[in-house]
Amino acid sequence: MTNHMRGLVAILLLLLAACGPQTTETATPLVPAVMLLAGDSLAPINPALVSGPIEITGSSTVYPLTARVAEEFALEGSPAQIDVKVTGTGGGFRSFCSGDPVDIVNASRPITPAETDACRAVGREPLGFQVGIDALAVVVSNENQFVERLSFAQLAQIFSGQVRTWREVDPTYPDAPISLFSPGVDSGTFDYFVEAVLGGDEALIPAVPGVVLSEDDTELLRGIEENPFAIGYFGFAYYQSDQERLRALAIDGGNGPVAPGAATVVDGSYPLARPLFIYTSSATLAQDPTVAAFISYYLQNVNELVVEVGYFPVPATTIDAAQQALVAALR
Repeated sequence: MTNHMRGLVAILLLLLAACGPQTTETATPLVPAVMLLAGDSLAPINPALVSGPIEITGSSTVYPLTARVAEEFALEGSPAQIDVKVTGTGGGFRSFCSGDPVDIVNASRPITPAETDACRAVGREPLGFQVGIDALAVVVSNENQFVERLSFAQLAQIFSGQVRTWREVDPTYPDAPISLFSPGVDSGTFDYFVEAVLGGDEALIPAVPGVVLSEDDTELLRGIEENPFAIGYFGFAYYQSDQERLRALAIDGGNGPVAPGAATVVDGSYPLARPLFIYTSSATLAQDPTVAAFISYYLQNVNELVVEVGYFPVPATTIDAAQQALVAALR
């Protein structure tokens, strides 16, 4: 064991010992349970032996997944105080890279070079792990019975404000104004959609008169489900949670319309699929064994929990690579 790992284990032992007094007769041997590495792999984590605060912020898309992992961590006995907030991916990185007391950032896009530089400027070398795949769902109310599919070109017309009524999209559609809903500009979902559909022009959606922009996907969901002429987009998990009131449209990215779902995400045919991440820093892992233990647990269990939330598991090779990245960071 390296000196770094000895120090990490020692700190974690002190942290766990602070949870309460132990007598010689009742003490549990802690070292095997809290060792974060087993050779060249991550050791299994016993959540009951992991305590302390963890601050998490960022993507509303990744929020349900991280919240589910935190819930399972608690159900397995951890007294850790895990606080998961939603500020959007961009907001999460801004907070983390300005030195705020944030341990983990939920992110629905990779960190940018500018954000990486900002993190390094405050002594935080960002370290990302892919934890799932999302199919971004373009949705309408179930009361909308006229739209079944849209092309990228039609989406660009709608979300840039080039067309303002449904009849302008297709002459068979009603002559009714389009009500537009979009994640806010701090959202990684916004960033992804703008890049994929609008050629990266971030100014187009906010400039559409009457558009509803929100970092809260639940607010978007409620607004769309109540309006038969509304359209919006967000992570697949939010659509899946409200399928009785929403319909996800088939999207034509150039090879014909494809509906979002497990099969089309796995085979790569759905054109709006994207990776989901969590980020921390090498310094955070070195300084806070509670965070290191939680991320280790996350990466060892996420493929079993991600489907429950409504997203899709990453290939075994990808999750193995994420685990090995954590192993390397902990050495």
